[in-house]
Amino acid sequence: MAKVLLINESPGMGDCRILTMYHGSPKLFNQFDLSHVLEGDGKVKFGYGVYLTSSFSSAAHYSGVNPTSTMYYVYTVEIPVIREDNHIDFKQAVNTSIIKRTEEKLGLAVPEKVTKDGKDFRKYLAKTLTGAVNLAGEMAAAEFLDSISVDYIIWPYSWKNPDLGFNCAVFDARKIRIKQVHQVELDTKKKLIDSSSRIIWSNK
Repeated sequence: MAKVLLINESPGMGDCRILTMYHGSPKLFNQFDLSHVLEGDGKVKFGYGVYLTSSFSSAAHYSGVNPTSTMYYVYTVEIPVIREDNHIDFKQAVNTSIIKRTEEKLGLAVPEKVTKDGKDFRKYLAKTLTGAVNLAGEMAAAEFLDSISVDYIIWPYSWKNPDLGFNCAVFDARKIRIKQVHQVELDTKKKLIDSSSRIIWSNK
């Protein structure tokens, strides 16, 4: 799994710490809105939420995944810092505190087999809450996790080399604060052209 900073803090301190991430989009906006969640590549492969990455160049690439895009932007954003009990990981066991909070709210025991991988855990919630692992189920799972103070799910930026960084899906768009917007240029392979980035908006 990608090496990420895990903060162990006293209760109530988490909101005082932030993490910088990036989001690529062909559109300009001043706040994130999950009603547009399918306008990128049309998928929720990693769960329902706003997709962010720790890599600026990766965000730039994703700004061009829609073949009709002609403008490319990278948003520098802040989100609540990663703590052991506020996120779930792909291919990693779910934190015991999250399991306990889930069981208390659902009123039933979570099968042990789905607690060994955050992906399986998320899909279990989707099916338990709606009967299906589809968009409605993914939305319900995201809303449920957010309601028990789980902010996002994370996975490696590169599965072959997890140390390169990580991506995440933030369940509640209101927890994302935009700090800067860069306009960038991409080559024919949708890769960031070096030195093309320029700041067009800043909240500093």
